[in-house]
Amino acid sequence: MANDGRTGATCGPGCACSVGNEFGERSARHDLAAYRRRGPERTTKWLIEGLAVGGVDGLTVLDIGAGIGAVHLGLLAAGAVSAVDVDGSPAYVEVARAEARSAGVEGAVRHEVGDFVELAPLIAPADLVALDRVVCCYPDMEALIHLSVARARRRYGLVYPRDAAWMRLGSRAFNVVMRLLRQRTRAWIHRTADVDSIIRDAGFAPRVERATLFWQVVVYERT
Repeated sequence: MANDGRTGATCGPGCACSVGNEFGERSARHDLAAYRRRGPERTTKWLIEGLAVGGVDGLTVLDIGAGIGAVHLGLLAAGAVSAVDVDGSPAYVEVARAEARSAGVEGAVRHEVGDFVELAPLIAPADLVALDRVVCCYPDMEALIHLSVARARRRYGLVYPRDAAWMRLGSRAFNVVMRLLRQRTRAWIHRTADVDSIIRDAGFAPRVERATLFWQVVVYERT
């Protein structure tokens, strides 16, 4: 399938879908400019901090749906030794690659364009695995969580929407608008208990839990 941003994409910026999505070069440049002005989003900062608890010196990172690369760049700055960036948007991968170059860590980051679920057999395990606002963008939550947590050796962190009535209503309204506009972007609100159960069954326990009105940040550690 061509990575032309117009074929079958159902996800938003930073998502790990199989093709480039409607959030292309303009969106990537906008997000990069915001990152350079203000640093990572608050929930992204919490995710980086949570994954860094206990130290990251010499550890490896898998950043799924990495967007402009804020999570893996933050962890590399904290002492991680290498990172793999997987993202469905070629535009975001190019921006992330350029930002890694600017940060002087280009040689420490490998960038992959595509659907993580499809690429998973080719992706090696990492000490730290991050999914920053990816679960909400991907239709098959179970496959995404199962395959990603299976690649986490030490810690597994994610930012995803709160399991709340107002979020479900907002998601439905958003999806209706996207259909009317003939856009392929969709949002999914998954049950927290379902996400948590898969991760716990893989041998992890929550160590950091924080939330805003819309988002929850949870970092798990292997028990």
